[in-house]
Amino acid sequence: MQGKDPVAALQARAFMKPSPSSVYLDHSATTPVWPEVMAAMQPYFGEMYGNPSSLHASGRKAYAGLQDARQRIARCLGASASEIIFTSGGTESDNAALRGIAWARRNDTGARRLVSSPVEHHAVLHTLEDMAESQGFALDLLPVNAAGRVHPPDLESVLDEDVALVSVMSANNEIGTVQPVAALGALCQARGVPFHTDAVQALCKMPMRVDELGVDALSASAHKFHGPKGVGFLYLRTGTPFRPLLLGGGHEGRRRAGTENVPLICGMAAAMDRNLAEAAAEWPRQRALRDRLMAGVLAGVEGAYLTGDPRQRLPHHASFILPGLEAEAFLIALDMAGILASSGSACTSGAQQPSHVLSAVGIAPPDSYGALRFSLGRGTAAADIEYALAQLQRIAAQLRAAGAPRAA
Repeated sequence: MQGKDPVAALQARAFMKPSPSSVYLDHSATTPVWPEVMAAMQPYFGEMYGNPSSLHASGRKAYAGLQDARQRIARCLGASASEIIFTSGGTESDNAALRGIAWARRNDTGARRLVSSPVEHHAVLHTLEDMAESQGFALDLLPVNAAGRVHPPDLESVLDEDVALVSVMSANNEIGTVQPVAALGALCQARGVPFHTDAVQALCKMPMRVDELGVDALSASAHKFHGPKGVGFLYLRTGTPFRPLLLGGGHEGRRRAGTENVPLICGMAAAMDRNLAEAAAEWPRQRALRDRLMAGVLAGVEGAYLTGDPRQRLPHHASFILPGLEAEAFLIALDMAGILASSGSACTSGAQQPSHVLSAVGIAPPDSYGALRFSLGRGTAAADIEYALAQLQRIAAQLRAAGAPRAA
């Protein structure tokens, strides 16, 4: 890529005071913690600071808070409290599910094949690749269509007694496409193969009841739905074969060693409660704003086209390719205008290589270097979308007029 390093430019501006009127359109990267979530955490940083494994009064208070949070999260999923394992976030939850289930399945049945898709988050793909390279598993990646969706018959054709685990994400972080998880889960249930879904992007954005989805394991991360960073959970269906990733004490039913982070866990439960209480009104509201954003970009920015499925997608997510422009330069200009967005996955921002997701759906360089992602949230207003559209059109025209360098 040519020209000045846009990542260095962004880093240089990181210590500048942010604009008080910033329009935050990067909720797929992380979300602000709600005040009631902070209030739910505060007592466990203070007077109820005990270790939940301790038998004294302080420990019992912490344990009560921990178990209440577990029951509330389970209720949101239609699960049993004993099926919720608390973790440090989505990456650990993915690793625990993939390794723990596959290890146990291979030990019990000899099954050694892992099945997934090429558009998974790196927390899944890199883990599966490591298991194939260093632990004797075989990895099969199902094809996806131009929108990034798996075709259920493609999964059905590879399911046999040698499949240890299937893992397909609920919704994609870069292009917003929602997978046919319930159909995939039904196929796995019929063949007796454990099915895991990475629901980090989807939870609290769409209905997620574990029995309706047919999943045996589900990964989640609190900071994607207005909870704190550094905490998540793994849903593990009762009876699913599993070996723990972390060994030590007998925490979490001997499935995840380490003293539970009670304040953050209680904050996560509070965030889930509010999200689902507001879902009936909030999901359609965000979908309408998203549709306005998509229509405006496609009509007003020369050459722009949508990535991901136009209908089967997250209600708050809009992603585009702007051919002939570099996303990094565009993001700097947007940031200067007070609009905070992304070029795709926040975990790989600044990487000088094509997105594996865009490559999988057939979008190659140089187009893939012009990928932008906008993700709305509870605080996004109609005026924010109109302002963003005006700035997008202005910046695109200015960059093209200036002959902005593009990736070769």
